[in-house]
Amino acid sequence: MARILSIDYGKRRTGLAVTDPLQIIANGLATVSTSELFDWLKAYVGREQVERIVIGKPMQPNGMPSENMQRVEQFVNRWRRACPDIPIEYVDERYTSVLAHQAMLQGGMRKKARQDKAIVDEISATIILQSYMESQRLQRK
Repeated sequence: MARILSIDYGKRRTGLAVTDPLQIIANGLATVSTSELFDWLKAYVGREQVERIVIGKPMQPNGMPSENMQRVEQFVNRWRRACPDIPIEYVDERYTSVLAHQAMLQGGMRKKARQDKAIVDEISATIILQSYMESQRLQRK
């Protein structure tokens, strides 16, 4: 099996998470500058087997696309043209930042660490990936 990689796409920074090769556990991978994301991902999939990419679909609580949706769609379209053998699909990312902050609090992180937006982005990507993996398990049942 190959890994599944998830993206929490942001205007400035992007959080990344990845499964183990058996797709059992999701782990935070990195936070990269969004301007470097495409090249970073190309290098990563060049050295690691990645089966698919899931990307957070930025939605407002009322279900309407958020302001970041246009940037995400541009990235997704660029990826699909450049790397058609690695599919990319959307996962609802509503409330992932809130869940990331809750996880940081419950994990006992100090206030200074909780203010590090790069950590929040990476944890959000992990939550997106866990959500995707859980939905896939439920569909198989």
